[in-house]
Amino acid sequence: MTSLTATPAWQALGTHSSSFKPDDFRCSDLFKEDSRFSAFSLRHEELLLDYSKNFCTKETLSLLLNLAQQARVPEAIEAMFTGEEINSTEGRAALHTALRTPAASNQFPEVVATLNRMTDFVHAIHSGEWQGCENHRITDVVNIGIGGSDLGPAMVTEALGAFSNKQVNVHFVSNVDPNHLQLTLSQLSPATTLFIIASKSFRTLETHENAKSARQWFLDAGHDESQIAKHFVAISTNLEAAREFGIDGENMFPMWDWVGGRFSLWSAIGLSIALAIGMKNFQALLAGAHSMDQHFRSAKLEQNMPVLMGLLTVWYTGFFDAHSTAVVPYSHPLKQLPQFLQQLYMESLGKRTTPQGDSIDTNSGEVIWGTEGTNGQHSYFQLLHQGTEFIPVDFIAIAKSSVPNKTEQHKQLLANCLSQSLALMQGKHYSDNESRSSPGNRPSNTLLLAELTPYNLGSLLALYEHKVFVQSVIWGINAFDQYGVELGKELSRSLYGAFENSKQRSELDASSQGLMQQILEWS
Repeated sequence: MTSLTATPAWQALGTHSSSFKPDDFRCSDLFKEDSRFSAFSLRHEELLLDYSKNFCTKETLSLLLNLAQQARVPEAIEAMFTGEEINSTEGRAALHTALRTPAASNQFPEVVATLNRMTDFVHAIHSGEWQGCENHRITDVVNIGIGGSDLGPAMVTEALGAFSNKQVNVHFVSNVDPNHLQLTLSQLSPATTLFIIASKSFRTLETHENAKSARQWFLDAGHDESQIAKHFVAISTNLEAAREFGIDGENMFPMWDWVGGRFSLWSAIGLSIALAIGMKNFQALLAGAHSMDQHFRSAKLEQNMPVLMGLLTVWYTGFFDAHSTAVVPYSHPLKQLPQFLQQLYMESLGKRTTPQGDSIDTNSGEVIWGTEGTNGQHSYFQLLHQGTEFIPVDFIAIAKSSVPNKTEQHKQLLANCLSQSLALMQGKHYSDNESRSSPGNRPSNTLLLAELTPYNLGSLLALYEHKVFVQSVIWGINAFDQYGVELGKELSRSLYGAFENSKQRSELDASSQGLMQQILEWS
């Protein structure tokens, strides 16, 4: 099998990349063409991608599209949507797009049935029809999960806080550190609290421990086992384990093996989202994602947002030695988006071999990081402007503020966003003091949403999901397994036992033994 870097398309890009590396190259010079913005921007409904501030000419774009054709990206896209087993190491399809297909055309009746059950459940909670013990209505919901069962729902719930139905307060607990659960429960009453145990296997260590602690908190308040069914629901593939926990079969929502955790917020894992913003808004979130699915599947490569964004990342990692990408949303409600994207990217692309075991002979799986603007400008932007690292940036901005009567303040926010991307591209030279100079030539994308609505957020998140898939196809990576995560889980179980078993402890490496011994002495 020919390695990626030996292919004609890759070799042509390598030759072409040299035109962007001379000392006199200025990205800003590309704007001498009046049509630069129109030629290097795309709009899909209320989402605009401006990729004009990149090391990209029409020739670059043509060569990158040749790479996509060579990697059979169009065929891979169709294979995903038609349910082929693209998760080859686990012998599964990756059908998260089916979770947001409208009911009328959805070929998975179990997905439609689950959405209908979610609708009924959300109505029962919001209307007060569902009552906890002592006939109290539910005022607080605690989602207990980790990874995809936490990051996606928590991020979306915060991002769409302006759409909160105010019927219930939704909280998220993920960390096995008991402080996380204790701090959350200290504000709540057991009689008015509902717990969602979100765990595909219902055996994930962190979620299982937190669920047990929540259960004990409920019982310690004087309630009995028979009342657990009124205060605990489960989202899992392991329904038997949920029953053993005490959860009523009527209060269990399914998951399916063909949905990876980091793609699961669109499923019943999104129940916490629906409780926070209402089922109508949750359906709008799904509809926005479906719209981007349709764009990804049908648009020509040269007009395809996820394809172009994925190709630009491959360009920078492969030919400019980029090792990370900063994602900077100029929107406080989107402050958890970089953290969500960390899992999406790095769990999907953090691999060094193909499924066949062949080494990937180029940089892949860049580090994703960032915070909301404008806070980042007063911390790590110094490195972006004057540091030695080559770090592309995704700026995300919202044209219309969700806060009434704050138009001028919102313009200040947007001015900061646009000025940062401009400053990264242009830089500034001080002939009398080089330490003050910023070199510029730092590429960036700007994603502009008309406003932050459930529909537009769904479209944005699906865009990033598909961007990851495009990169995985070109690099020859299976984006849907995560064996590195499983290794850490296995070792955690064995080390936990070593705390109590001195023989097990003696078989560990010297570092683990020494640390454990000190922990035991201090604790």
